[in-house]
Amino acid sequence: MRIDGGLHRVWRYVCGAPGTYAWLGILFVTTVAVHQMSPEFEEQFLRQRSTNIHELSNNPVRVLIASAMWIDGGHWVPYAVLYTVFHATAERWLGTARWLLVCVAAHVLASLISEGALLLAIRHGVVPHSAVNTLDIGVSYALAGVIAVLTYRIASPWRYPYLAVVLVVYGVPLATGRTFTDLGHFIAVLIGLACYPLVRGRGKARNPKETVAALRG
Repeated sequence: MRIDGGLHRVWRYVCGAPGTYAWLGILFVTTVAVHQMSPEFEEQFLRQRSTNIHELSNNPVRVLIASAMWIDGGHWVPYAVLYTVFHATAERWLGTARWLLVCVAAHVLASLISEGALLLAIRHGVVPHSAVNTLDIGVSYALAGVIAVLTYRIASPWRYPYLAVVLVVYGVPLATGRTFTDLGHFIAVLIGLACYPLVRGRGKARNPKETVAALRG
């Protein structure tokens, strides 16, 4: 009975976030496919689906969609955990349409702005021209945006430590590494925070203490 009850709760949780788990299923298939490729073919294959300057100049819509269907590094399990903790929580709270809007805004705008900054760096001779073909795929911009928008799901005063941690996690790499991907992640966080109008009317913020107490029982 307890096992059946636990499976039922898991199934209800999954059904409450269909977009998250459909996306995760696609990532599982593409990750398996990547593992079947030779290293040389994999690099060429993924580069054609990358949101680098060259591909954005020629096939912007295609690569913006395709780049969100592959995981950089080929490790699916950590993303399954992150999607369950953050994406599923956001989708169940906001609804699939609003959650997807946050994901698209963070992924597309962060990609375009970070690659625009890289283009300026190339034109000023800060980085070599070969950077136009930099491999840039993955789902991390959308994830950063969703992590940020979840700030509004947490009641005060707990939301402020959460926000501080998010800003530190994404701000420190930008301050120390200063790569275009670090910039993209931080921009995605700002975009997620700017999605505040989407959270209105989606229920009151939750107190973490009450949530833990409810889970216990």
